[in-house]
Amino acid sequence: MYLGRLYLRDFKNYKELSVDFTEGVNCIVGPNGVGKTNLLDAVYFLSMTRSAFSFTEQQNARHGEKIFALSGKFYKKDDPDMVVCQYQKPKKKFSLNGKEYQKFSEHFGKYPCVLIAPNDTDLLREGSEVRRKHFDSVISQFDKEYLKELIDYQRAVLQRNELLKMFAEKRQIPNKDWVAPYDHIILQNAKIIHHKRKKFVEKFHGFFQESYSFLSEEREEASIIYKSDLSKENFGQIYAEAWEKDVHLQRTTKGIHKDDFDFQLAGYPLKKYGSQGQQKSFIIAMKLAQHFLLKEALDVVPILLLDDIFDKLDDNRIKKLLELIKEKKFGQIILTDARPERSKSLMEEINTESHFIEIDHFVGK
Repeated sequence: MYLGRLYLRDFKNYKELSVDFTEGVNCIVGPNGVGKTNLLDAVYFLSMTRSAFSFTEQQNARHGEKIFALSGKFYKKDDPDMVVCQYQKPKKKFSLNGKEYQKFSEHFGKYPCVLIAPNDTDLLREGSEVRRKHFDSVISQFDKEYLKELIDYQRAVLQRNELLKMFAEKRQIPNKDWVAPYDHIILQNAKIIHHKRKKFVEKFHGFFQESYSFLSEEREEASIIYKSDLSKENFGQIYAEAWEKDVHLQRTTKGIHKDDFDFQLAGYPLKKYGSQGQQKSFIIAMKLAQHFLLKEALDVVPILLLDDIFDKLDDNRIKKLLELIKEKKFGQIILTDARPERSKSLMEEINTESHFIEIDHFVGK
């Protein structure tokens, strides 16, 4: 599976642009600030139905515009599939070969991609919500039921929280019967989601440890620990006993929406004890593991997007990544680099043909 052509209209800094890609390595090169990362984000958007970097859809529209459009021609066999996204504030539409999706979730996993970018360290620095969302997005690409159960769970928590706030605002005596329907959904779906997250981590861990061992040359043992209230056999009791606290705080304090993933090196917290190099290796190993797991689960090789990777890694980690590229461990690769000569030299070093796309200050303006 690969992306043959990408089209953008009023997306971020581009007024209009069409780009052709090859099946192998594609290098988007040009000075900093011309929109190289925006092209990667457009590819990510067509795969995941959202931006990897923008918090709202309006942020994806070119300055002064309220609309944008993206399209991608994806090849899995001989005949291409055309994926189209159209946004006109406030509505976003996605279609495949002219047929509009009723739910964006129907698109997940069809044209998978994995993005390695400088802001990936947010997985380490930020709170548990960032890590949950990351792993949820991975699982949702190959398990449609998981995504449905997660959406239903999140909706029930939101509605339960709104009731708790209403009790407080109207100074009513909290009524457990009113929240009972939401409690039923929360408890039922939490159990299923917890089981699937646990099974996922067990599977993912093998890919991750192999990738980290390769990048670090087996210098230390890395691990990902899944932490959840659902791991306790008496979770139903724990959830019920939190009622008074929930009423006081006006939110649901127990459940899988409080889960976290603990990153460790040799049994110690990575964030506190890991060097900068170890942290980078850990995060990249996670992304490589994501690539290899999706490849196995979906029987499709995800597109690998590398944003400014050669500037952010030291020589040893670049060498390791190039080894994987040389061994053809990936399918299509689209990378960005502000130094064309560096990318050309590195591709020649591993005897790999690459397609160069030069972006300058005037393209797309």
